[in-house]
Amino acid sequence: MEKILLKTDKLSKSFSSGGTLQHVLRNIDLELYKGSFTVIMGASGAGKSTLMYALSGMDKPSLGTITFGDKVISGLAPDQLAIFRRKHCGFVFQQIYLLESMSIMDNVLSAGFLVNKNKKTVIKRAKELFQSVGITEETQKKFPAQISGGEAQRAGIVRALINSPEILFADEPTGALNSKTGLDVLDTLTKFNGHGQSVVMVTHDIRSARRGDRILYLKDGIILGECLLGKYKHGDEERHRKLSVFLKEMGW
Repeated sequence: MEKILLKTDKLSKSFSSGGTLQHVLRNIDLELYKGSFTVIMGASGAGKSTLMYALSGMDKPSLGTITFGDKVISGLAPDQLAIFRRKHCGFVFQQIYLLESMSIMDNVLSAGFLVNKNKKTVIKRAKELFQSVGITEETQKKFPAQISGGEAQRAGIVRALINSPEILFADEPTGALNSKTGLDVLDTLTKFNGHGQSVVMVTHDIRSARRGDRILYLKDGIILGECLLGKYKHGDEERHRKLSVFLKEMGW
């Protein structure tokens, strides 16, 4: 039986704009499972990123609850949420937020030392993660401006994973990359998911979406449908066909 890692109960989010209340998320009931690769899709303005930010504690819902494990996080104070995110969540964004004044390795270590004061343990894990994503020791010493976009995004994934988060949240992680570099990043995410890392990814790209084992389609703040694909296998044409049919049914 799959272990529920995170769940929502009637999750809703509204904004006031020009005196009008805009409902971005509407009564979403959702369960995310340990080791899953969940993809969130939908047209622009459907609420994809808002849902991801709410699930990760980066944004508070207007109504409803979010439960992570056995802890309700939707009612936590901002400082408590910051500690929660640091310990339990990893983040990869379209824009690669690496500090330009620090080497790639120091960018990762600075995030690790916030949680684990055992420097030897953090350094060992950082080196292992860098090796697993194909970033050499020489490159680890470089600064963000000295490396390619693909290397920077893979370094961002290492930083996101340094504290062994229960969930890795990725918001359009290939959106600013070319086709080949984006494929390398998708391979990296797929590899870690294959080792048991839970992933939640927002994307508008069908190539990226195919990596998920579960696709959620949002429309007007509700989950209109979901498609179960199973674990990714390279060259699975049936997977592509099934996802294409699903997205067409959703009005993609």
